[in-house]
Amino acid sequence: MFDRQKRGDRALLVLPHSRAEHDTVRRGEEFAELVKSAGAEVLGTIAARVENPNPRYFIGTGKADEVAEAARAVGADLVLVDHELTPVQERNLEEHLGIRVVDRAGLILDIFAQRARSHEGKLEVELAQLKHIATRLVRGWTHLDAQRGGAIGNRGPGETQLELDRRLLAERVKMLTKRLEKVQTQRTQQRRARLRNTVPRVALVGYTNAGKSTLFNALTTGEVYAADQLFATLDPTVRKLEGLACGPAVLADTVGFIRELPHDLVAAFRATLAEARDADLLLHVCDASDDERDRLHHVVDTVLEEIDAGDLPQLQVMNKIDLVQGEGDAPAGESQPAATLTRSSITPRIDRDAAGKPTRVWLSAATGEGLELLRQALGELLGGERIQSGLQLPLTAGRLHARLKAAGAITGETVDEHGWQLRIDAPRSVIAPLSGGDAIETQLLRELLAEAPLP
Repeated sequence: MFDRQKRGDRALLVLPHSRAEHDTVRRGEEFAELVKSAGAEVLGTIAARVENPNPRYFIGTGKADEVAEAARAVGADLVLVDHELTPVQERNLEEHLGIRVVDRAGLILDIFAQRARSHEGKLEVELAQLKHIATRLVRGWTHLDAQRGGAIGNRGPGETQLELDRRLLAERVKMLTKRLEKVQTQRTQQRRARLRNTVPRVALVGYTNAGKSTLFNALTTGEVYAADQLFATLDPTVRKLEGLACGPAVLADTVGFIRELPHDLVAAFRATLAEARDADLLLHVCDASDDERDRLHHVVDTVLEEIDAGDLPQLQVMNKIDLVQGEGDAPAGESQPAATLTRSSITPRIDRDAAGKPTRVWLSAATGEGLELLRQALGELLGGERIQSGLQLPLTAGRLHARLKAAGAITGETVDEHGWQLRIDAPRSVIAPLSGGDAIETQLLRELLAEAPLP
């Protein structure tokens, strides 16, 4: 047994991989960036091929001896493993190495704890951390053997420090859950108000460090922190997006995704992810200069599926075209990998499908190239389905009036003895289903939509 150090910032990295993995170099570089984002100093790395995880150490006995020797040689006070470990494996490694061990999930949780700024974000991170720690309170600290007992009224075996810590942790989790439910109820009410306002909602999603926050700042007046590091921003930020042909919209910046994001963290960060789930359109931001952009695109799509946002319409934004190196004239096709793209082959443009609908925009948020093209594409995608018109309703159409009001489609109205004079501004998808079956109401909606009979 040993006493854990409260903090360690001189780290030795262990990079497990299997024979089937082909992106071990990229994965190792990404893990090193995660470590630097957490504020630790990387002293060295050790690769470990793991085909069948060792139930005791995960990496195998021989490799554990190698890690212990290397840690002593470089003076590391922390070992970071680029894989999720079971509580038993983490404890056994710590006992074998004599220094603190943190797995990938624990590292990401630590970064999130450093970066969360809002009250809700801090609550979400703490809750995820406590759930992670709860499974690791297994004699990892020597002081957990202390007994209470001995005094009058307190004799008997008493409660071990381990049991006390577990009970206090469970109580803290329960308290945090209640506080989060209250905060999330307030946020839900705010979100419903935006939904009733029927202003189109757009959410930025993408792999971490793809340039979402830089793009957000370029499109809005928001001053979101942006830096060349993983998880630069965590808390959701919502700003008004103006200058679109369809009128104003709401743009939300969300947390960046990453492969093997801890499930507890995905579940905890409902506030940020809800902005993506409730959006009318997702701007999927990709780094055009990244050779692995197709693989990272798949990672983001996988997380979107997990939060029930996989079916939402997307507009892909190929960012950082100014960072693509090389010369050439090859066209940038739909499936062309970033490795074959050249600076001269990439120009700010809109890619469209067979029907002429925008599917992809190439730009640079840092230099401003292509931003107007993105605004144009957003105007086309959001404006083509919007109804902006006047509508006169007789007093007998009270049900339709109530439905339009509940949907937030009415932006102004007057009433006299002839009925309501309404100003309508709402997406077609909101207005089309509102008919209650009454013939007069159905005819009024047909005229408003200027289409064939409603389905």
